[in-house]
Amino acid sequence: MKISARAGRIEPFYVMEVAKAASQLAREVAHSGRPMIFLNIGEPDFTAPPLVQEAATKAIRDGLTQYTHATGLDSLRERIGDWYVRRFGVAVPPRRIVVTAGASAALQLACLALIEAGDEILMPDPSYPCNRHFVRAAEGRAILVPTTAAERYQLSAAKVEAHWNDGSRGDGGKTRGVLLASPSNPTGTSIHPDELRRIHGFVSGKGGITLLDEIYLGLSYDETYGHTGLALDDQIISINSFSKYFNMTGWRLGWMVVPDALVPVIERLAQNLFICPSAVSQHAALACFEADSLAEYERRRSQFKARRDWFIPRLDAMGLTVPVAPDGAFYAWADCSRACERLGVKDSWDFGFEVMRRAHVAVTPGRDFGSDETHKFVRFSTANSMAQLHEAAARLAALLA
Repeated sequence: MKISARAGRIEPFYVMEVAKAASQLAREVAHSGRPMIFLNIGEPDFTAPPLVQEAATKAIRDGLTQYTHATGLDSLRERIGDWYVRRFGVAVPPRRIVVTAGASAALQLACLALIEAGDEILMPDPSYPCNRHFVRAAEGRAILVPTTAAERYQLSAAKVEAHWNDGSRGDGGKTRGVLLASPSNPTGTSIHPDELRRIHGFVSGKGGITLLDEIYLGLSYDETYGHTGLALDDQIISINSFSKYFNMTGWRLGWMVVPDALVPVIERLAQNLFICPSAVSQHAALACFEADSLAEYERRRSQFKARRDWFIPRLDAMGLTVPVAPDGAFYAWADCSRACERLGVKDSWDFGFEVMRRAHVAVTPGRDFGSDETHKFVRFSTANSMAQLHEAAARLAALLA
């Protein structure tokens, strides 16, 4: 069977490949007395809170399981708009909010609506691997720009300007815009609002687009960074999700905020590609914005912060240095160079499997997230319980002692 060139350009999602290997080993060591600890997947250990679960049950019982509008329930779009006002002090009209089948669908819709074949999209190296594949699936080119710890592993306006291709290079390419993430996966770092303003100012001055992945925005721990880019300009396209802050990973529900002119375009694409997001998930998500649910999410956010504050100093102490303290999400981007030397392995890929095999701790090697020094880094997810983090730290320290 002949496979399309488009499919051939999509690399494996190594995060999930590692997860498969970890799950297989977990079955083998289940009765060893040291079961596998999973610090590799960016999934909260919390499930949807009680009111959300009850709303889902009620939706099924009441038969609210049929198609909705392609852009989502009007009532859900309104509640999301209210959340922006109450949480961030930003007015986002519900008509500009499109509910999607997860943030992945939102990114796919945005790329298909805005990217022509050969268009270049600038994004930081390291960054979430699927983002560049959404660009490639739309026949664009993801241009990874190396970043440093001093830049918080985020693009700067200066680097965007330096890498902007106006089409005069003669290679047929032309920069269309940027795809940023704040807070970021894998680093948990955010773009300073002033830098984001400079980036967007330059991009919009070139007639380009600013795509902003904000799926971890609710999980910000520093007032300096916990702001939505939507406060800057209604032309910024923001992607968000019910998976992370709202603890609904498997429910596959997200949303995007787009300029008015883009709404009918996104709606037309969504009608054809997705019909609509899950009706049950949408009715359940309405309960995310009840006072009791929001209070529970804030309690959980405090727990995520406490896990970060406890775990990262332990990594630093054992030589797994985290160059930039994450200000959001639940990740630690750790330099494992010294640890590789201790274990006699070549890079973070081998380190990840060595740790999995010998300490029964699953982590994610940096291979997925870019090509500039990512072989030196591993990503830890601190979305697991404090008890599991304590045990993982003890096992890692013993292995590296």
